[in-house]
Amino acid sequence: MAKRSDSQGRLDDAARAGWLYYVAGRTQDEIASTMGISRQSAQRLVSLAIAERLIKVRLDHPISICLELAEGLRQKYGLKHAEVVPSDPGGGSTTVGIAEAAAAEIERWLKRPDPIVVAVGTGRTLKAAVDQLPPMECPQHRIVSLTGNIGPDGSAAFYNVIFSMADAIKARHFPMPLPVLCSSTAERITLHDQSLVRSTLALGAQADVTFVGVGELGVDGPLCVDGFIGKEEMLQLIKSGAAGEICGWIYDQKGRLLDNAINERVASVPIPSRDVSHVIGIAQGKRKWAAMKAALHGGLLNGIITDELAATFLLAD
Repeated sequence: MAKRSDSQGRLDDAARAGWLYYVAGRTQDEIASTMGISRQSAQRLVSLAIAERLIKVRLDHPISICLELAEGLRQKYGLKHAEVVPSDPGGGSTTVGIAEAAAAEIERWLKRPDPIVVAVGTGRTLKAAVDQLPPMECPQHRIVSLTGNIGPDGSAAFYNVIFSMADAIKARHFPMPLPVLCSSTAERITLHDQSLVRSTLALGAQADVTFVGVGELGVDGPLCVDGFIGKEEMLQLIKSGAAGEICGWIYDQKGRLLDNAINERVASVPIPSRDVSHVIGIAQGKRKWAAMKAALHGGLLNGIITDELAATFLLAD
């Protein structure tokens, strides 16, 4: 118990030091004097605040090249929304920067006073964005998951974000109580005929804004790694011209949903109509470039949040 108390007390000190440094603009010498500790201790506490993710930084100065790239994406693909963040070529994380930008956009929609329906997909980057959201009271909104939350072995799907959102956002949340992929077309039809599922499908179709990840295909892609599709099945998909997936829906290089056995088993809500919904893809990383380009060419998305390197590729002929 004493160890837990000491640990919590150190985090409290780290939070105070981090606030003084990043918000109040105090120097480390001033922090040391205020808190009655040495300068070295103040420095360590500020570092601990960063390491424990107690400090979240948003850059308020737009970078001109990013604005130009975003405008180019809007013009080329007829997008309703485009945002480009700086690339970090030496960074080890594929979510740095983009998660913060996506969180800011989600937060902007959630701050609307009039009731809206927010649909969310799944994926590592989207989950990282949701984890950046501050606590918010949004009882007027409804948040619906586009994808099932059950994995192939019956466990909870790890990157399904609806429950992470429920931890921070006080709104009505509607999970999809289904597997990501059904075992057969007949099973999907039976499950979709359940009253609770029908209401969730109908709600997803009404989404005012939709946030989704864009998945690459391959034996190291998310559908294979998470066990939804076998390696041989994945290789056959690629051979048949598949280029990417959104919420499990597989599409070709022109962004057309494939008429195949996999898509017939997808339990996800259909991607909402781009005529009435902002459908914003959140993705970066070279492995996703081809999938992003196909989705944008086919009009599966009318919004994108990505980084400089991906945007440059997407704008190239």
